[in-house]
Amino acid sequence: METRRLLLFFALAAVVVLLYEAWQTDYGPQPVTPSSPAAQISEGQLALPTVEADVPSSPTNYVTPRELAPDTSASNIAKHKPAVQALADAGHIRVITDKFDIDIALAGGDIRRADLRAYPVSIDEPDKPFKLMSTDPNNLFIAQSGLLSKSAAPDHHAIYSADASEFSLADGEDTLEVVLYWQSNDGINVEKVFTFTRGSHLIEVEHRVKNNSDAVWSGGVYRQFQRTEPSDASGFRLIHTYTGGVISSEQEIYEKVDFSDMRSKDVKIDSAHGWAAMIQHYFLAAWVPDPEQSNHYFTKALDDGRYILGLIAPTVSVAAGAQGSMVDKLYIGPKEQHVLEAIAPGLELTVDYGIFAIFSQPLFWLLEKIHNLVGNWGWTIIIITIVIKLVFFPLSAASYRSMANMRKLQPRIEKIRERAGNDRQKMSQDMMALYKTEKINPLGGCLPMLIQIPIFIALYWVLIESVELRQAPFILWIKDLSIKDPYYVLPLLMGVTMWFQQRLNPKPPDPMQAKILGALPYVFTLFFAFFPSGLVLYWVSNSVLSIAQQWHITRKIEKAG
Repeated sequence: METRRLLLFFALAAVVVLLYEAWQTDYGPQPVTPSSPAAQISEGQLALPTVEADVPSSPTNYVTPRELAPDTSASNIAKHKPAVQALADAGHIRVITDKFDIDIALAGGDIRRADLRAYPVSIDEPDKPFKLMSTDPNNLFIAQSGLLSKSAAPDHHAIYSADASEFSLADGEDTLEVVLYWQSNDGINVEKVFTFTRGSHLIEVEHRVKNNSDAVWSGGVYRQFQRTEPSDASGFRLIHTYTGGVISSEQEIYEKVDFSDMRSKDVKIDSAHGWAAMIQHYFLAAWVPDPEQSNHYFTKALDDGRYILGLIAPTVSVAAGAQGSMVDKLYIGPKEQHVLEAIAPGLELTVDYGIFAIFSQPLFWLLEKIHNLVGNWGWTIIIITIVIKLVFFPLSAASYRSMANMRKLQPRIEKIRERAGNDRQKMSQDMMALYKTEKINPLGGCLPMLIQIPIFIALYWVLIESVELRQAPFILWIKDLSIKDPYYVLPLLMGVTMWFQQRLNPKPPDPMQAKILGALPYVFTLFFAFFPSGLVLYWVSNSVLSIAQQWHITRKIEKAG
């Protein structure tokens, strides 16, 4: 029994290690070559699909400076990739609302900087907003849109004009409309209108076409994100979450398209009822078109380290002397599930719980309900730990009873080992006979633990992915449950509880096994020292409750014996 329990324990530890390695491979930052913003973008350099019909069936005519090298592996690109080139600068306008501090470039009407005013960078810098979008060449992330037409039309290289250099959402106003102007020599006037709403991270982006020419104007709108792989991987980071592209379509409601996928091949999908997003830990930006409109979704990896993810709308026609309008939604903000699911179906899945979402979703729902009552996420975690412990009380009790019975049999097991000597077969037969006589299942302490593992992993992802816990305080020194304990108090408490719990378990007769098990509390203390304090708080709470339950059951059985 001791050997089986030891093997199980190491199997669980191996699972943790494998999960960590998988996260590193799938979600961890890839090596990036430092970039230099020395060069300037020339006209037509960005990846820009052209529209020949309502929705291109096979749009292979991307405009890029040159093809990728034959070897497009991550290591080769990181080794030979040229510097990310700087964006053309024709000035910008600044937009300030209750949610945003944004720069919109006059070149293309791109959103090149987006600071989220309600989300500080850290608790130590409460007045410094988190920067989600930036032109930093090492962490480029911008939103672009434009019109595609065989006639005159502004793309993301066109130069717009504006009525002012700064716009602010005034007190008492619920919306702010920012208009950029462009016109051609043959009578095509375009207004690019950004509408901001108080209390919302959702921006309406409208292209208004006024056809003052003598001919019908035909064209369509495209929207895209352009970004580089983040290079802020300095320092020790044990927790990695997914950063990359996501496409929602009729074929698949939530499909990750990471940077390696974009390097491997260009994605080309035609679908209605979809959206395209670039996501990262806690935050995302998403283009959400008309749900009834069929769009062409595409990706492109450029050979200077930039990645393009976008979508093209069907062509529309505007008669001579008439006006036309194309409206899209652009979300730039936190992964708030209730907000996202109201914007578009499946957008809430960007809060990525992985394969355990079937457990994570109910756990998050329960966390929210408890938090609404207690108002503190730390106490919420403790309460949900108690709830989970109560739900699994029968299974845990069965496990602890089995361990207590095994502990009670330790003297007799030791005598069997002494009598059998090196005869392993006789020792196994005698021990199985003893288990049968005493009606003890050797695996009785293991199976209940295995059943609870998916719940622990599901809660892990809830605590890691939920932006609601970002910078959420608990008590005293715990000011942010989403980062490690600054004084390592919780990891040390976890190590102590783990050590104490081992004292309640049957002691392995093998001295080597005993030494290895004795070292595990120290190993796991070091391992959990870098985990978010919210997760360690759950583990400590669970361990304390487990110790109380196991001690009570063990004492009861030993007295009865």
